[in-house]
Amino acid sequence: MDVLWNAFWDLSVDMGIYILFGLLAAGVLHQLIREEWIQKHLGSETHGSVYKAALFGTPLPLCSCSVIPFAASLRRNGASKGATLSFLISTPITGIDSILATFGMFGWVFTLYRVVSSVTIAIVAGMLMNRFESKETVKKGLSFSASVPTGTPKIVKPNASEVKKPFSILGIFQYGFITLLGSFSKPLFWGLLIGAVISAAIPSNLHELFNENRLLGYLIAVGIAAPMYVCATASLPIAAALIVAGVSPGAAFIFLSAGPATNTVTMGVVKSMLGMRALVIYLSTIVIGSIGFGALIDFGFDTLAVEMRVDMEEHNGLVQEGAAVLMLGLIGWHLIRGWFKKEDTKCNGGSCCG
Repeated sequence: MDVLWNAFWDLSVDMGIYILFGLLAAGVLHQLIREEWIQKHLGSETHGSVYKAALFGTPLPLCSCSVIPFAASLRRNGASKGATLSFLISTPITGIDSILATFGMFGWVFTLYRVVSSVTIAIVAGMLMNRFESKETVKKGLSFSASVPTGTPKIVKPNASEVKKPFSILGIFQYGFITLLGSFSKPLFWGLLIGAVISAAIPSNLHELFNENRLLGYLIAVGIAAPMYVCATASLPIAAALIVAGVSPGAAFIFLSAGPATNTVTMGVVKSMLGMRALVIYLSTIVIGSIGFGALIDFGFDTLAVEMRVDMEEHNGLVQEGAAVLMLGLIGWHLIRGWFKKEDTKCNGGSCCG
């Protein structure tokens, strides 16, 4: 039990300060960028809308299930299938909170690689969608049969007469530390716990199996990650534990890429909202792209593994430990708050984001 706790604490210390800074940055971003502004730029069927969708989606702090109503709103307001698909892929893989946490744990080279690869996969999927899908006319108010998970935030387009809210310091903290952290506090906790179990339980010679059968390791990683509910930030402690246990950085990267990008609920929504062809493009692009970029890490960038191990083993001081305590305290508060709220409402379902 002591080994498990030490592993859990070490992961929390490594991530805490970057998670908190990421939540703060996400709150600022939420105040500066309005949803209606993003919708305005994604309404055409050109390749430019695909590029914009991938780039706009990258810093947004939305996970693989909270992105669903946002993407649905884009689609209803005239976004092309290609732009919608691109947005659905790039947004959950990264986010400002996840980007900062990735930098803290794995270094800037790996972080940049993660961002570039996610944007590339998203753009390829959107371009393929535009290439193989016949031209269409999307009318505002378009409806579809996708069922959004219970508890998922709903995007409501403001009225034309509505006045934009001024920049609010309080709003930054409310969104970052209450709304956003509350949306993935449960998977983040489980991610830390699973990462600790992996660090404590996986045999030290696991790397021998993956080094001898790397392709099998890649397939296992993508097979586990694709149907899972795991947000970009919550996937980091699991990936870090896998690397420390000896799994190749490429296989861990596949988990970081494929896990947040898709899950079973999103698959169903893509099929209902965009069609079977979009679902095939969506899954195949994520699987092939994740494996391809993961293999490139192992065979082309061996120095990444060294940098990640150094970051994981460096000494942490009181600031990092204090941040870990604060992060765990906030997670615990959200979990307790969510439990009491569930008891009060006697809810039979729940959000896939926790």
